[in-house]
Amino acid sequence: MNRKAIDVSSGTTLSTTRLLFPQPTKPVQRLPPVQDEPMSNPAGQPSQPSRNRPVSPHSNRRYYASRVKESLTGRATKCICSFFLTLLLIGAVVAFVLWLSLRPHRPRFHIEQFSIPGIKQDGGFQNTVITFNLTIRNPNQNIGIFYDHMEAQVYYRETLFGVTALGPPFYQGPKNTTVVASRINGTPLPGDNPVWQMVLADRFTGTVVFRLDITAEVRSKVAAIYNGRRDHTMHVDCQVEVGPDGVILPRSVDRRCPVYFY
Repeated sequence: MNRKAIDVSSGTTLSTTRLLFPQPTKPVQRLPPVQDEPMSNPAGQPSQPSRNRPVSPHSNRRYYASRVKESLTGRATKCICSFFLTLLLIGAVVAFVLWLSLRPHRPRFHIEQFSIPGIKQDGGFQNTVITFNLTIRNPNQNIGIFYDHMEAQVYYRETLFGVTALGPPFYQGPKNTTVVASRINGTPLPGDNPVWQMVLADRFTGTVVFRLDITAEVRSKVAAIYNGRRDHTMHVDCQVEVGPDGVILPRSVDRRCPVYFY
C-alpha cells in the first residue's frame, strides 16, 4: 500500500514506501592500484629505472677544457696547411713566370746551299767534293748555346758518302744567327757499283735525294747562369734534293731541318 506522509515543517509530501522500505545499496567495488610494469630491453630483461644523477662541476670543466683544446688544435692545423699551400702557390707562380720569360726553344737549322757535282759523271763517282752551307738560328731571348763539337755526314739512302768536322767550338748568343759552311771529300764509287747505279737511275728522273746529318754536343747558358755540368747531344736531319747537275733544287733552299735531342 502506497502511503504518503506530510512533512510538517516543509509542507512536502514524503513517500511512505521509501520510508518504510528503503532501497538496498550496491556495494562499491574497489580496483587494485595499477602498477607500472618495468620496460624490457631487446634481450628480454627488465631495464633499470633511470636515475637523475647530479653532474659534477669537475666534469663540466674537463669537458670544456677538452673542447677548447680541440678548437685550438684545429685552428693550428688550418694555419699550417694554409701556410704551406700559400708557399706552394707562390712557387708555382714564380716557376710559371720564369718559364714565360725564358721559354726555351730548340735552335733552327736551315739548308741554304748544297752541291755535289760528281753525280754528273757517267763512269762513277770520281769527283768526290761536296760543298754546303747552312744557317743556325738561336730563337731564345735569354738563353745562349755553346757548340762544343759538330760533325756533318752526307748519306745517299743508307750509304755514307762522306763525313767531316764543322770547325772549332763556338758560342751562339740569344737571338743570333750563325752561318756554317763546309766541304767534304767523299769516298769514290766505281761505275759498276750498285749504289752508283741507283744514283744514275734517280738522276734520270731529275731528282736525287741526299741526307745531311749533323751531330752536335751543346750546352746552354741561361741569362748569367752558365750550365757547364754536362753536354746534350743534338741531332739534325736535313733532306736535300739536287738536280742532274748536282746543285740543290730551289724547293730545298731555306728548308728547315728537324732537330732532336737524345
